[in-house]
Amino acid sequence: MFTPVIRKWCALGVAIGALSVTACSPSADATTGQVVRVVDGDTVIVKISDVDTTVRLLNIDTPETKHPDKAVECFGPEATAFLAETLPAGTEVGLDFDVEREDQYGRTLAALFLEDRTLVNAEIARQGLGSAVIFEPNEKYYDAVKAAQEEAQQAELGVFSVDAECTLPSEVTAAVDSLAAVLEQPVASTSGAAAAGAAAVAGALATAEGLRAALEAGEDSIRWAALGTAGTAALSARLGNSIDSGRGALAELEQEATLLKAAEDKAAKEAAAAAKRETERVAAEAEARRIAAEAEARVAAEAEAARRAAEAAAAAEAERIRNLPAPAPAPYVPPAPAPAPYVPPAPAPAPYVPPAPAPAPPAEQNPYPGYNGPRCYAPGGKTWKPCP
Repeated sequence: MFTPVIRKWCALGVAIGALSVTACSPSADATTGQVVRVVDGDTVIVKISDVDTTVRLLNIDTPETKHPDKAVECFGPEATAFLAETLPAGTEVGLDFDVEREDQYGRTLAALFLEDRTLVNAEIARQGLGSAVIFEPNEKYYDAVKAAQEEAQQAELGVFSVDAECTLPSEVTAAVDSLAAVLEQPVASTSGAAAAGAAAVAGALATAEGLRAALEAGEDSIRWAALGTAGTAALSARLGNSIDSGRGALAELEQEATLLKAAEDKAAKEAAAAAKRETERVAAEAEARRIAAEAEARVAAEAEAARRAAEAAAAAEAERIRNLPAPAPAPYVPPAPAPAPYVPPAPAPAPYVPPAPAPAPPAEQNPYPGYNGPRCYAPGGKTWKPCP
């Protein structure tokens, strides 16, 4: 049933990339089977001629999930889940073979086809869940799987994703972004902040350098195999640019921290000296207040003693006076007679003011010849003189 399907698929030239002529030459013993269950991303149990046969898919390698010496790898569970979804139990599949029919573990090596001509080996790679691989001499379906893998890489699917944390592109992106983030920190104003910034840069730098070293050293995993030498080299170069920037920034931060520390030490020393001077001033003022308070207390004590002494002396004098004998009574002295009532003196007589002389009549009218005006007689009436 499936051998004609395989031949028809090749004849139609289904677009799966650069197929080799060999890939479109189904083996003479191509056969069919029924899926029993999926083991992992590249291994499935198929019932062939009523025999449960472990089939290892040709030219595709998926991340490990059940290797006794390896941890579960990035996208390993996803690859297993995809194959289980693609090949549910009971699915009819076509199987084609290459030069070697079995691997060292006794598993049958085959390409699997669905009735709709889908090459399952290539579909796994197309989802970014595996890497094209050649285990000599079997390379019949390598080109088809490799072309599908390149589609996944361009679409950044599966192990090529920059969003999944476990992939190399994602790790490199995270390392580059982390280093860029710490390099964008604000300018430090204290040595502690500068030192903390330097520590953050050093940490991000160490992560980036460690990842670059791992990229260059390589690793036996699908993450490395899928990217290939060119892919890991490109990621390593991207890391290298960030690392160079990080090293320069780290040197600047360390120098800045040193300069700030020196300035802070100087400021702290000056502050300590100022604090010492202030302490001494405060102590001197306190001593002066203490001495003044003691003097004030002493003066107050002396004043209090003087007051008490004065009060005691006054009390003693009062007691002395109280104890003196009563004095003899003074002899009777009659009161002085009352003074005569006041009689005001008689007012003095007003001074004599002679009457004003009458105006002299004109000469021609003078009835008294020889009269020359009024006369003013002296007291007694014996002498006179013309009145003024």
